[in-house]
Amino acid sequence: MEPSYLVFDLETVGFPLEHFDDVQQEYLLRSAATDEDREKRINEFGLSPMTGFISCIGMQMMTSDGAEWNAKQVAYSLDPAMSDDEKFAQTSLPSGATWYRGSERVMLESFWKLLAHHRGITLISFNGRNFDAPWLMLRSAVHGIRPSRNLMDGTKFNYSGHIDLIDRLTFFQGAASGATRKFNFDFYAKSFGIASPKASGVDGSKVGDLFEQGDHTSIAEYCLRDVASTWELFKAWEAVLRF
Repeated sequence: MEPSYLVFDLETVGFPLEHFDDVQQEYLLRSAATDEDREKRINEFGLSPMTGFISCIGMQMMTSDGAEWNAKQVAYSLDPAMSDDEKFAQTSLPSGATWYRGSERVMLESFWKLLAHHRGITLISFNGRNFDAPWLMLRSAVHGIRPSRNLMDGTKFNYSGHIDLIDRLTFFQGAASGATRKFNFDFYAKSFGIASPKASGVDGSKVGDLFEQGDHTSIAEYCLRDVASTWELFKAWEAVLRF
């Protein structure tokens, strides 16, 4: 049975400052007048695919037998100890989800193979068009990998094959205030009565520290809680606002 939807989410981590040469460091920290400004800039490295890397790709594949939806959760995690020449190491997370560990290159190659295999699948994300999709495209480009699908195809107001819930819930307006103001995922989840993935005490701001500690399990589980809640938000939107 072919899956109808693929809910996806990324967790990203910034490179240490020492990863960059002197010219790059000067460019990245230019106009950082205080130690506080400098620290803020460094902490933001995880927001750009030019200054950070992907630590986890969380996915939930949704298939329907006509009566109910069935979910299969899979997480790809970056294992710094594994090289590009090594195949994915497969195991299971404590939650029971399938877990693959490998290098960032192997993660990305496997993701694009998955999309190539399921060409008709519709992607679901929260803020994916602004964050996750360009991250996947650009990190792949850095590794010399050609994506099997252009995740940035179309325009800001008209694209197919991908339902980005922040666009749908703001009616493609995304204002700073008013009825179409953008809120973070946690706020939307609580507003629609959905359990927040942050309820267990882990959120995106802690991913860098968890990665440094080698706690890839906690990152993967948090990422998969995100995709599970994103699916619940999708169902809430689809039930009353999809026309």
